Amino acid sequence: MAGKLSKVNLNDYKPLREVIFDTLREAIIAGELKPGERLMEVKLAEKMGVSRTPVREAIRKLELEGLVDMIPRKGAHVAELSVKDIMDVLEVRASLDGLATALASERITDEEIKELKHILSQFAAYSEKENLQGTIKKDVEFHDLIYRASRNERLIQISSNLREQFQRFRVIYLKDYSSSKDLIKEHDSICEAVSRRDKEAATKLAQIHISNQQKNITKAIKSFT
Repeated sequence: MAGKLSKVNLNDYKPLREVIFDTLREAIIAGELKPGERLMEVKLAEKMGVSRTPVREAIRKLELEGLVDMIPRKGAHVAELSVKDIMDVLEVRASLDGLATALASERITDEEIKELKHILSQFAAYSEKENLQGTIKKDVEFHDLIYRASRNERLIQISSNLREQFQRFRVIYLKDYSSSKDLIKEHDSICEAVSRRDKEAATKLAQIHISNQQKNITKAIKSFT
């Protein structure tokens, strides 16, 4: 089995089953465990230095999150990525982001606007250095701050429930640094619209941002399928 999975930190403050779950989830999201790859309990347990039981529990939980498929007589496999998956997830994302951005335009504080601009400068710096993990982190922070500024707890909760699906696609499109300048421009435009409290412009720009992601991710998936 390819990948960089290694022995987990057994001194982690979390219960072992959660450590195993988080480790496997991150490996799937980051693409270390590839779409369609079979998840062999014995081999995974050996790599992480644990028994098969927490690995089995983690795989079942990952299936519930849609990151793993259980195939009859073939066992557990990392869920494939398809254009249909992208369309389904990003259609939901477009609606949620549009609403969050509209509400944030009305409710964001001056302090939060400063924070949003600071995050964008960090995003640009990480992107320029081709630091994928840093770029992903700042992209998450940018969108999370907009959701937080919406002041709608139900909306934040719904988005959080879909976070892992969003994150898997986020990694794919952020790996392509040829589009980083476009992403920076899109983020800047959204930030400026929110800053001037232009609800209609902010909503439209947020939805265009997701539409462009849709195109880039679809292109990326078709290139390796």
